[in-house]
Amino acid sequence: MDFSTLNWLAIIVSALVFFGLGAIWYSPLLFGKMWMKETGITQERAQKANMPKIMGLTALFSFIMALNLALFMNSPEIGASQGAMYGFFTGFGWIAMAIFVTGQYEFRSTRYMLIHAGYNIVGLTLMGLILGAWK
Repeated sequence: MDFSTLNWLAIIVSALVFFGLGAIWYSPLLFGKMWMKETGITQERAQKANMPKIMGLTALFSFIMALNLALFMNSPEIGASQGAMYGFFTGFGWIAMAIFVTGQYEFRSTRYMLIHAGYNIVGLTLMGLILGAWK
C-alpha cells in the first residue's frame, strides 16, 4: 500500500461529507424522530450525552472509513463513476448487510436497520464519488 499516492485532502473532504450527511440524516429534517423512536432514545437521554466526545469519535471513524475506501480505490484508472459504484458496493454489500445480520440477532426493526443502512449506503457512495473524482 502506497500512502504517498493518496489524495489526503479528498479523504478529509469525503470524511466531512459523510459526517455532515449523518448530521442531516439523523436530524428531525429526515429520520431523526423515527430513529429516536426505533432506538428508544429520549430527548432527556440525548441531552445528557457527551456530545463533544461522540462528535469527535464520529469524525475520527468517518476519516478511517474514508482512508480505508481510498486505499481500496488507490488506482489512477478509477474515476468518479467507478468510485461511486465502489462506494455503493461497500455501503450496500458490506455495511448494510452487516447491519442486517446484527440487527436480526438484536431483534431490531426493519425500519431501524434501513435507517442505518441507508445512511451508510448514501454516505459511502458519496465518499467513493469524491475519492474517485478527485485524483
